[in-house]
Amino acid sequence: MISVNDFKTGLTIEVDGDIWRVVDFQHVKPGKGAAFVRSKLKNLRNGAVQEKTFRAGEKVAKAQIDNRKMQYLYESGDSHVFMDLETYEQIEIPTEQIKDELKYMLENMEITVIMYGSEILGVDLPNTVVLEVAETEPNIKGDTSSGGGKPATMETGVTVNVPFFVNQGDKLIINTTDGSYVSRA
Repeated sequence: MISVNDFKTGLTIEVDGDIWRVVDFQHVKPGKGAAFVRSKLKNLRNGAVQEKTFRAGEKVAKAQIDNRKMQYLYESGDSHVFMDLETYEQIEIPTEQIKDELKYMLENMEITVIMYGSEILGVDLPNTVVLEVAETEPNIKGDTSSGGGKPATMETGVTVNVPFFVNQGDKLIINTTDGSYVSRA
């Protein structure tokens, strides 16, 4: 058990039979009444984000999450195959469970698989990935790096807004949290 006073961003807890990750929290001490902790929690099973308020000092169960380094191998029907880098054991994760992360994943990429016991909760991507531009409009002379951009479709199919100087075949660093262009690779 852990006290809500000890909340940290990224902490995983068990509340109402579900596994939650603390996304944000705030200790509130009103002038009148008891102190409490206002938190924003993300359900690791279905991705739902919920705000929850706890009384100060309340205890919650800490969820024992196992983060395993794995390599993304290939797509197999309606699932994707990953290999544990330590044991070489292969597991399959349904496409539906990781559809948002697939936009940034390439074969042979190292990622972190989040597990609770033997249950697979999802995957954690690196903060940035290097992807090649598959398709974009050609550059027009006079366009500068400042002042807007153009859409570019990356090799994984995700569309990113990029500066005008980016051409087809360029390798770019893309932020996986918000899908934005960072820089050329």
